[in-house]
Amino acid sequence: MKITITKAAQNYLNKKIDQKVNLLLTTDDGSNRYSKVGGSCSIGDKFQLVITKKADPNYQIELKNELGYHFLTSENDQQFFTSGLALDISHNLLLLKDDSGLLDSSLTINHADQSDKLTEEEKTSEQKKLSQRVC
Repeated sequence: MKITITKAAQNYLNKKIDQKVNLLLTTDDGSNRYSKVGGSCSIGDKFQLVITKKADPNYQIELKNELGYHFLTSENDQQFFTSGLALDISHNLLLLKDDSGLLDSSLTINHADQSDKLTEEEKTSEQKKLSQRVC
């Protein structure tokens, strides 16, 4: 599978990440360990880009790109993507789209290695704040 990254998205990503990390393209619907939000209304329509230096055995499907980023996704997440997968920028928001249309108009970025350092209380507090904005 391939992902195209526009020049604008590349500029945006270069400000946020180091190319030596794993970029996991995954849902943000409560279905995986990286998701902070969830609910039946968000299944398959909220996505996130997870930045981590750690390998994750659930994310083994490479998303090839011409820029040298190490993009990966999972079998579960791959079902939501068709050909023409692409990242772009609009109004300073990261967009995820494919040939079927717009998948997410505000792709979030999750720094998983930083999140791993939070206490359970801090994680719960963050989830409660986020739950005010979804479903």
